[in-house]
Amino acid sequence: MEPITHLLTGACLGRAGLNRTTALATATLTLAAEAPDVDVIGRLGGSVFGFAHHRGFTHSFLGVPLVAALVLALVYGVWRIRGKKTRDPDLPPRWGLLFLYAYLAGLSHILLDFTNNYGVRPFWPFSERWYSWDIVFIVEPVLLACLIGGLVIPSLFSLVDQEIGARNRAPRGRLAATLALIGVALTWGVRDFEHRRALAALEARTYRDAAPIRVSAFPYWWTPFVWSGVVETKDFFAVTPVDSLTPEVDPKGQMNIRYKPEETPVTLAAKKSYLGQVYLDWAKYPITETEELSTPRPGYLVSFHDLRYEYADLSRRPLTAGVLVDKTNRVIQEFFGPPSRRVRGSVGAD
Repeated sequence: MEPITHLLTGACLGRAGLNRTTALATATLTLAAEAPDVDVIGRLGGSVFGFAHHRGFTHSFLGVPLVAALVLALVYGVWRIRGKKTRDPDLPPRWGLLFLYAYLAGLSHILLDFTNNYGVRPFWPFSERWYSWDIVFIVEPVLLACLIGGLVIPSLFSLVDQEIGARNRAPRGRLAATLALIGVALTWGVRDFEHRRALAALEARTYRDAAPIRVSAFPYWWTPFVWSGVVETKDFFAVTPVDSLTPEVDPKGQMNIRYKPEETPVTLAAKKSYLGQVYLDWAKYPITETEELSTPRPGYLVSFHDLRYEYADLSRRPLTAGVLVDKTNRVIQEFFGPPSRRVRGSVGAD
């Protein structure tokens, strides 16, 4: 998920009652809920290195305790700089409990990322297998609305009480934050139900007289009833919208058939590269396209694309990658993202 959802989830966990057991609980939970994304520093090692290590150790069950400890060290440092002051002097920090809360927030990060179709590797480094629920888009408006409402609404009521002079008997926000988290769980339940209906619809038909070998359905951000379906048959992939409410496959005749490309020495060389191995390990429905280049010396650009991101209404393909191969099938360059002119021009570089 995008960072805002993670941060809001951590804040709601604190406001739901954990902030009443120890000082600094909400701050710790909020920071720890987003902290696993510290792996973005891997991009400093280049786009391929960053892609290879994204959602790796920091998003694993083994890595979360270390991330929690780092967050706790940061919170402790700020607390010391502030002169060991907290908002409530009668509620001191309980550092062992705060570590457990930071670990819980880290697990919430893994869970949220598991719900979308990019996936996580929770058992890394013992297993490189990716897991994904495929029910929630990376930006989910319903989740954002629930979490923001759970944090903002109590503040609005507090302002109203101040205007009318009502007496504030206890800290506000516990009920609203709890309801927000329940709303997140209910959203997942609805999404999962509709996801199963979409999968059943995809499995129930043939595609150009070919039976499906496997099917998947991937979410849109604006509705829980429309999905991007991907079907694999023996010779081709079918990418098609699915209406899970009906349910109906390809209701508007937008199905796209992508035949499986022929394997060649060029594509094999690209797939054996570091980028190729990392991409194929992550992708669910990888497909390659080979483009012959002639400048400054002959060579090939092998592009990698995952069909789970080939939405019918997207004009560009996200999360692509490529490998430059010369005429001797030697890998010249690897990159994550769309090719640039500099990348294309480097085929002839020695």
